[in-house]
Amino acid sequence: MTVADLGVFSGSGPTGLNGFNLLPSNLSNPTAGLPTNYEYFTQGGIQGGLNADGPRFKLNGKEMFVYSGAFHYFRVPRPYWRDRLRKMRAAGLNTVETYVPWNLHEPRSGQYDFGDGGNDMSDFLHLQEFMKIAKEEDLFVIARSGPFICAEFEFGGLPSWLLRESDIEVRTSNPTYMKYVTRFFSVLMPILAALQFTKGGPIIAFQVENEYSISGKHDLEYLKLLRNEILSHGITELLVTSDNPGKGTYGSLPDLFLMTGNFDDHIEGNLIQIQKNNLPNRPIMVMEYWGGWMDFWGDNHTEKGASLYRYNYEHILKHPASVNVYMFVGGTNFGFLNGAQNFKYDDWNTDYHSITSSYDYLSPISEAGDTTEKYWITKELLEKYNPIKTRLPEVPPNPKKIAYANVKMTQELYLDDLLKTIEPTWSKNVVPMENLNINDNSGQSYGYIVYRKTDVFIPANGSLLIEGRICDTAMILVNGILVSPWLQKSADLNKFGTSMILNSYITLSDKELRGATIDIVVENWGRVNVGTYKQFKGLWQGQVKLNGAYLYDWAIYPLEFKAEWTRHLGNWRMKNTDSPGPVLYRGYLKIDGTPQDTFVHMEKWTKGIVIVNGFVLGRYAHMGPIQTLYLPATILRNGSNTIDVFEHYKGTWEVEFSDKHVYQNY
Repeated sequence: MTVADLGVFSGSGPTGLNGFNLLPSNLSNPTAGLPTNYEYFTQGGIQGGLNADGPRFKLNGKEMFVYSGAFHYFRVPRPYWRDRLRKMRAAGLNTVETYVPWNLHEPRSGQYDFGDGGNDMSDFLHLQEFMKIAKEEDLFVIARSGPFICAEFEFGGLPSWLLRESDIEVRTSNPTYMKYVTRFFSVLMPILAALQFTKGGPIIAFQVENEYSISGKHDLEYLKLLRNEILSHGITELLVTSDNPGKGTYGSLPDLFLMTGNFDDHIEGNLIQIQKNNLPNRPIMVMEYWGGWMDFWGDNHTEKGASLYRYNYEHILKHPASVNVYMFVGGTNFGFLNGAQNFKYDDWNTDYHSITSSYDYLSPISEAGDTTEKYWITKELLEKYNPIKTRLPEVPPNPKKIAYANVKMTQELYLDDLLKTIEPTWSKNVVPMENLNINDNSGQSYGYIVYRKTDVFIPANGSLLIEGRICDTAMILVNGILVSPWLQKSADLNKFGTSMILNSYITLSDKELRGATIDIVVENWGRVNVGTYKQFKGLWQGQVKLNGAYLYDWAIYPLEFKAEWTRHLGNWRMKNTDSPGPVLYRGYLKIDGTPQDTFVHMEKWTKGIVIVNGFVLGRYAHMGPIQTLYLPATILRNGSNTIDVFEHYKGTWEVEFSDKHVYQNY
């Protein structure tokens, strides 16, 4: 099913996915006789866009406050876009804000994907369609087009193939970096230019870069180059930047951009600081009011409750100021697309923390599309404070959820079985995944990289040393047997096999082995989304030694788990052991009728990824804080569904399901 099947804002049509009706009933709607958002602001024709030259925004000459919410189209299945957007409008918002992820739209250098690229994430990338649905649902759009977006997303939305350039310095006026930015913008900006408000589209503002004041850079020439590049493609709408207000004008140029602020506390002081940062007599806007927060593997589940949300949000509204709630719609870091944080902000992964696949963010609209208490608070407060009254749709009901019956894992493939299907790269030394000459010379972006050394003499109690830090977790196998410790609990992150350890040692065998095979399986657990730029994954900070002698001549295998590869795996074995991983397990979920949203419950497993019908759903880890993966009905089908689990350490015999998220730390 596509969004075309879900009906539009007005008229009549079929019910949407999961059986809920997306068409409004105006019979009891108190706003039914009012003009729509677009009718109010475009009456008499469009003479101008969003203007910030006075103390209040004006859109097409009419005063307004921008009441917006963040919704990342690339984190929500395409058939659900209309439902989420309609719920946003029904809450009283007049605008939706979204980032544009460069790494998804140009997954390989010079190859672009806006929905028809044939990649695993292609169906999430119909950017023009998303913008058009937003307008149909009576919402304006703020486009945060980067090129860096942060978003707690993999590498902050930058494509990993940039790292193949030895002379590059991202997020600066560096000529190599700007060459690729210019090339990408030459494709992206014409798409967005046609969707500007003044051309009859929904986009009322563009954000240039993102939180540049905390980037560690201070290259204001870079911001000028970005602005000039954007303007050269016919962009005429308002240009803004967003930063921590306390950084002053460090990350922007107030004579060229409207400066907006990102924060979640000290509301009055931050609003006053935004006003000081800008030129005199300009509107105040909070580009990110953080109404929730993300979770990190191994940390406690974030808690930011409804009462705090109400207090801060109302404080902003009654100041008065414009505000974008970040996030308003929770989403999912599907596949390997979660970002990470390095809290020491260096280039060496010294304090690395991976973000979970769930990006629910404690949002007013949850990851699974449910309206939460924060949603109804938003609706109540906007009705109270928005001076402009327009027609709102009825709030669509929440999608149905179901806990499917357990799926028994009946088949398995060992690591060696998987590697037999992959052509290796041969290298004297270990190299990072980005430098492999694969994917049309764009390197490896995601997944795992396996370094194999064969015909090795391992003396009794022989010690393997991995120089530098592992990026990000590693499993060591000798002759196919896992010898490294398991990452089961949060405390295990400080043991061998993670980036927290500098110069990692491990004993390979208590007996002498001749002609042995050593496999080092390294997981990219997500590139840091802000603050560091040497985002290589695998082994790259040093080399590998056995009892003090360097090991050379490696076979290197990219284990990417692309859907086309996974779907064509053969020679499965019947599952009949409980041996430690890494092992790929397979089972089948039978669905009789229309699929429903569900959650895959992995608490009894240890660490790895879940793949459904070839699509990498996301990561799991027993350490928590989350034990479930949101599985949208859009990924399932009537009949037989393939459930694959790539378990690093120790699995179980079944995959369980839930009708809600489960949180538990270990």
